[in-house]
Amino acid sequence: MKHIILSLLLLNSLTGFSQLISDSIQAGGYYRSFHFNNPAGSKKGASLLFIMHGSGGSGKQIMQRTAAIESMATKENLLIVYPDGYQHYWNECRKFSTAVANTADVDEQAFFRGMIRYFQQRFNIDTTKVFATGFSGGGHMAYKLGLTMPGTIRAIAAVVANMPDDASSDCLPASKALPVLIINGTLDPTNPYNGGEMFVNNASFGVVRSTEGSFAYWAKLAGYNGQPIKADLPNTDTTDQRTIESYTYQQKGKPEICLLKVVGGKHDYPGDIDVWVYVWGFFKRQPSFKF
Repeated sequence: MKHIILSLLLLNSLTGFSQLISDSIQAGGYYRSFHFNNPAGSKKGASLLFIMHGSGGSGKQIMQRTAAIESMATKENLLIVYPDGYQHYWNECRKFSTAVANTADVDEQAFFRGMIRYFQQRFNIDTTKVFATGFSGGGHMAYKLGLTMPGTIRAIAAVVANMPDDASSDCLPASKALPVLIINGTLDPTNPYNGGEMFVNNASFGVVRSTEGSFAYWAKLAGYNGQPIKADLPNTDTTDQRTIESYTYQQKGKPEICLLKVVGGKHDYPGDIDVWVYVWGFFKRQPSFKF
C-alpha cells in the first residue's frame, strides 16, 4: 500500500485539537485521503467511526463541528475518521448526481474497506465495531454503506438526508437490516422532508423519498410493523425555534431504527442536541449480535 500523504499538523486554528494525521490509500484506481486525530490514548479493540462531509465539503471542514465527540474519544476508546470525497463529492446511490465521483463511478466500497484495513493493521481496531455517519451528501454515503456493506458497517446514521427513490437510485442493495438513525428537519429546502426533487448547487440530483418513507424502508427491512414509539426530546435551546420528536422501533433480536424529526429544522444542525454525540450514543447501545 503506497501512501502519498502523511503529515502531522497543528489544528489549533481549525478545530482546537492538537494533532491531526492526514493520510491516503489507493483504492479503485484513485488515491483517496482521510484525516484523524492522533489516537495516542486509544487501546486495542477501539471502535471506528467514519464521519462524512456534505457535497462540496471536506473531511477537515466537518471537523469544525465535532469538538464534543472528539473530546470523548479517548474515554470511549473511539477512533474517529474524516474521509474526503473524491473531488469533494461522494459516489453515493444518487443516479443523477453530476459529481465526477458519480460519473466516473468511483469505487467507494473499496475506499472504505481499505480504510478499515488501514486502521486494523495500524491501531488494532475492532472490525466488528465500525460505524458510519454523515451530513447531507455524507448522509447519502452512509445510506450507501448501509445498503451495500451491512455486516462490515455495523450501523449508520444519516443527517439531513433522505434516500433516493427507486428510479433515482443506482445502488444494488444487499437487503440486510442494520441499525439506522435518521435526523431530518421539516423545513429543509435542500433535502425536502416530504420527498421530491433534490438540487445541489442548482443541479438536480434526482428525486428522494420522504423522510417517513426513508424511515419506513429500514423499519420494514428490520421486520417491524405497526407504529413506532414517540417521545419528545428536551427543548434545551429555546432560541432556535425548533423542537425534536423521536420515533423509534426497538425490539429484542432486531436492530433499532430511529428517526429524529426536527420540527422547524432546516438543512443544518439542531440546537437542542449535539448531533455527533447523539449519533455515537445511538451507535454504542446497539447489541453486538449479527443482523
